[in-house]
Amino acid sequence: MGREAAARPRTEAGGAGALVLGIVAAALLGIGLVLALTAAASAAGRAATASDLAALAAADAARGLLTGEPCAVAAETARVNGGDLLDCRRSGPSGEIVDIRTSAPFGAGWTWLGSVGATAEGRSRAGPPPRPWTGPPTGPARGPSP
Repeated sequence: MGREAAARPRTEAGGAGALVLGIVAAALLGIGLVLALTAAASAAGRAATASDLAALAAADAARGLLTGEPCAVAAETARVNGGDLLDCRRSGPSGEIVDIRTSAPFGAGWTWLGSVGATAEGRSRAGPPPRPWTGPPTGPARGPSP
């Protein structure tokens, strides 16, 4: 039996190593994809937050509730919240409605996502409440029916 085993060609030698290498490569590719998606989602969240807060601050400045020029206030608010102001437009009878567009950079090590066309942008609009504003509804509180 020993001679027969020695005489057979070993055609499967090294197959396990190739399989392990393929599995490791696929796992690393999957981890890289998950990390890239996480970086993109994080940047999109920062851009949306910066846009929302910048629009609210600019609308308050347009109504005179904050000091400063509304778009300058929006730019500073976006910067403080990790974004960059891309566009600021005012509308309405006296410019009290503000449309904001911001961007946020991807995290360290993921800036190449921007070079392949991936962007993280946020858009928001803010203004005064509609007129006539009557406030929250009043009256007896309604609870669940028995």
